[in-house]
Amino acid sequence: MEHVLVTFLRSLSLTRLCIVVVWYICLIKPPSLQMPTFDGIDKVVHVSMYLGTCGVFWFEYFHHHVHFSRGVLVSVAVVLPILMSGAIELAQAYLTTCRSGDWWDFAANSLGVLLALGLAVVYRARR
Repeated sequence: MEHVLVTFLRSLSLTRLCIVVVWYICLIKPPSLQMPTFDGIDKVVHVSMYLGTCGVFWFEYFHHHVHFSRGVLVSVAVVLPILMSGAIELAQAYLTTCRSGDWWDFAANSLGVLLALGLAVVYRARR
């Protein structure tokens, strides 16, 4: 089982790329762009980043036809992304001068993770 998990985690090339991009986007100094915006757009972006990243994970999971216990899936697809989100918020608060950690960003990130899980459950049920 451990060998299968390690092999599968190595095959998550798109997911790994998304994770690197999320870390990069969250830790760089944001560009100053003049774009039309609305209140809460930041939270929409946070939900979208984590929905997209976790959605890519689920795509790769279903594509590789690997079956893990619910405990392993919950750990890899839900708990780890939420922990990563918390780590990023802490890194923004304590390791950067151009960003700040925000509990509402953490909540939006977690919502994105849970939405991806919900979509995966619906997809699996219809399959």
